[in-house]
Amino acid sequence: MFNRSRRNLASWFTLTMGSILIVFAAVVYYWEVIDELEELDRLLYKKTSVMAANVKSELHNGQRQVDLEHVPLLGSMVQPLPDSQLVYASWYDEQKQLVQFFGTIPSDRLSISGGFDTIKTDSKVWLRQVTLPVYQNGLLIGYLQAAMPMIATESALAEFRMVLAISAPITLAVVALTGWWLGGLAMQPIRHNYHHLQRFTADASHELRSPLTAIISNAQYGFLSKSTDLEMQRQRFQKIFDIAKSMSILVNNLLFLARSQGQLPTESLQVIDLNNLLAQITDDYATQPDAQHLSLVCKLPNNNITVLGDADLLRQVVINLLNNACKYTPTGGQVQLQLFTQSHWGVIQIIDNGIGIPEADLPYIFERFYRVDKKRSRQTGGFGLGLAIVQQIVESHGGKITIKSVFQEGTILQIALPLK
Repeated sequence: MFNRSRRNLASWFTLTMGSILIVFAAVVYYWEVIDELEELDRLLYKKTSVMAANVKSELHNGQRQVDLEHVPLLGSMVQPLPDSQLVYASWYDEQKQLVQFFGTIPSDRLSISGGFDTIKTDSKVWLRQVTLPVYQNGLLIGYLQAAMPMIATESALAEFRMVLAISAPITLAVVALTGWWLGGLAMQPIRHNYHHLQRFTADASHELRSPLTAIISNAQYGFLSKSTDLEMQRQRFQKIFDIAKSMSILVNNLLFLARSQGQLPTESLQVIDLNNLLAQITDDYATQPDAQHLSLVCKLPNNNITVLGDADLLRQVVINLLNNACKYTPTGGQVQLQLFTQSHWGVIQIIDNGIGIPEADLPYIFERFYRVDKKRSRQTGGFGLGLAIVQQIVESHGGKITIKSVFQEGTILQIALPLK
């Protein structure tokens, strides 16, 4: 599935970039043709302008006569230009009738008024032709028409086409390889999320399968049993109730994780005094059975530290962490709850000198359904979702949570929340 998606991404990327590349190459070639023609036109215009400058028109006996004897290529009084490159040159009078020409025999009558043209001769040679109206003292005295071969221009354009023909496939191949590489990069988070979802589904199914099996077993026993011992029946129902309650907690936790993605809505945020919140939690938690066997210490600063957040969610975070710290700290141990500021953050630390967490488990400690000791977690009623919920709540407040632990020595969990 992932390889097919990667191939599709690479194919679409290559197709898109290849289309853009072809259009770009066509536009570049078009502008190259325009530049080459403009350069040829400038050269042709310059040569015909030199010829036109030598045309003289004079009045003889009341009639205007044009003198072409001093016009290069057309007249006999000047030497032919050694490198004119002109294939032919023709002079037409103001009535567009042919008067004199050089080179191939032109038409007797001029059919156009002026401008540049590209024509093809009978010998399959492309020529660039210009027809230039010639004026003297503001009076039209005739038309000069000349043409040059486009061999040099065609050669330059052929070389340019060769460069495009070689570079375009190479570029397209590089684009295809880049698309394949980018497709792999794009698939990495999808692959990671897919595997994470697979593991999450398998873990959730596993967690739900055991209590469902227990419920079915107890129910079947109740149906099949012919015992009239009411106490035994009550114990069965009590067991079914406890399992169902445990499943309800698990489902609620999963729903919370599914619904609490992203930042909290602004309207649900309120200013929270962390000093008061932690003091209340410490007072309430000190009476809990989990805290009776150890020393619970709360260290709060003299100044108030306030953050924007949801008080109930932050209370749940601290209580979850205190639960873990107290459960895994042996009798006579100590759990500290500290609050202080660090730069622009309000920092809450829960420090215990309990059993700690092995270093190999620390990278996965916030993953859903991850439990360091599965047997012990089941005995304490945990599903491995507590720290995942804590992390999600902290991140939804724009904060971050970190953990440091040394096996058999203790754990420090630190929550940093942005100050108001």
